[in-house]
Amino acid sequence: MSIVPYGEKPKSFTLSDGGTYFIGSEVGAYLRLHRGTLYKKFPGLWKQMATSEQRKEIQELQLSPSYLCSNIMLVKADEVEDLLNGQEEKYRTASQRDTPSKIDVSIISKSVVRNPNTPWHSSQVSTGQQHLEALPCAHPPALAKGHMKVREYLYSFDDSEHYRRVLENAEKNVDLVPIRLDMEIENIKLRDAFVYNKNEKLITPEMIAEVLCEDLDLPASTFLTPIAQNIHSQLENHVNVASDVVGDDQRAILKLNIHVGNQSLVDQFEWDMSDPNNSPEWFAEKLCADLGLGGEFVSAIAYSIRGQLAYHLKTYAFSESPMPKVECPYRTTNADEWGPFLETLTEAEIEKKMRDQDRNTRRMRRLNNTHY
Repeated sequence: MSIVPYGEKPKSFTLSDGGTYFIGSEVGAYLRLHRGTLYKKFPGLWKQMATSEQRKEIQELQLSPSYLCSNIMLVKADEVEDLLNGQEEKYRTASQRDTPSKIDVSIISKSVVRNPNTPWHSSQVSTGQQHLEALPCAHPPALAKGHMKVREYLYSFDDSEHYRRVLENAEKNVDLVPIRLDMEIENIKLRDAFVYNKNEKLITPEMIAEVLCEDLDLPASTFLTPIAQNIHSQLENHVNVASDVVGDDQRAILKLNIHVGNQSLVDQFEWDMSDPNNSPEWFAEKLCADLGLGGEFVSAIAYSIRGQLAYHLKTYAFSESPMPKVECPYRTTNADEWGPFLETLTEAEIEKKMRDQDRNTRRMRRLNNTHY
């Protein structure tokens, strides 16, 4: 048998229509084929969405808490037994029988063809400019209908091959790249910002795009390929710049201007680029904990800091007026300007900021097009 099950075998049940079924998600978890992979791997498998009457019967049987799910997919028990007994070829398509079982994820992403009549626009601009402007996250359409999905482990703990890949991936150096998504496709706007390890081998940009489409209820056929291409493009353009300036005081002024939901955070502070112990992610977590901000602010702050640091590291050697050395640790003038300002916005203020951001995005896009 090519599929090694894991955990306790799910229980079958008989409904009033006389059929004997399994719950598809439980079979997928048992065969380690999560998130609909069971139906993709075996498209010939019979499946049917449970009706409200069938859901009530499953609840009365009390065999599984799966009746709490919004959607329950039923599969026939005899076909599942065929899969468990190794008779799986008849549930594959002809092309699957002739091709290897392992397919490159990048090939799958390229096979998703976007409608050429619906162009998509991105507001990616040169490094430094995009990190200094206001950073809106969790755009209203996605925030209104988005929801986090509880995902199970895709691999079991006794999978030695996966454990070996995890160890090899952990030994690689971490090169975090600030990634910003700001696109509009078919009148749907997607805005997000996060940092991604350029040397990551287990979580690909295609997987990130798939999870984003699931969490935000975006049409995967339209958004999956542009999101993955956008991430790949920013990874290729990123250069890990190391500071060549000798010294132990290489400070730069970093500014935060972040909007998440109806909350706005504005702040500025000095950052010593010569200290390897300074971590943007640690700073973002502590700042959000002190201000009582949610996790979306953490990723946005880390993204903004890393983007500005990359810009300052490139321009620090050419700076004609570096910041003077600190003689006194306490600020004597304009101390009020060096503190976080948190504001709760009204609906009108949010709409105004979104319009200003869209106007600035179009302006930056026009400037970029004039340079090429």
